Amino acid sequence: MNEYLKIFLSSMLIDNVVFIQFLALCPFIGMTADTGKAVGMGIAASFVMILATVATWPLYHYVMVPLGLSFLQTLIFILVIASLVQLVEFYLKKSAPALYSSMGVYLALITTNCAILAVTLNCISKEYNFVESIVYAIGTAAGFLLAMVLMAGIRQRIKIASVPNILKGTPVLFVAAGLLSMAFSGFAGLIK
Repeated sequence: MNEYLKIFLSSMLIDNVVFIQFLALCPFIGMTADTGKAVGMGIAASFVMILATVATWPLYHYVMVPLGLSFLQTLIFILVIASLVQLVEFYLKKSAPALYSSMGVYLALITTNCAILAVTLNCISKEYNFVESIVYAIGTAAGFLLAMVLMAGIRQRIKIASVPNILKGTPVLFVAAGLLSMAFSGFAGLIK
């Protein structure tokens, strides 16, 4: 159990997909203007991240490796992720049309969200078993959601803050993201 907690905390904080690996920056900057949209995007991406791991790990170990197709993992994983995103998009269109319309083009960007592909590939490269892979995906998803919510909160504060003209807009967001990245690098000594 202790090993699972290490994997979870490490993937969520120490090896955060946004602040440390610098992946998924497009939704991180594009969808955090509103807290509701940020949470919706974070949950949708997290759901696909976990679902993709559940689908790709057995596919890789029980189909691709025995058939000698492991060299196609990136291509096949992208196809699996794209299919899963289509399912999520269909579900959101039917069950939460307001969230579906508010996400706009960013819902389609989940298909090409490099963080989702990175999770599936990292599970293979780190040689995690199935349960460890799911724990890693849940931790990474929680880290992504945390990053989205943190940036949404910071953007709310920036709206009322006195920001120099040269930093208004996207530049101050990247400064804030850089500071968050430095803060998250402080978690590196948390787990040995």
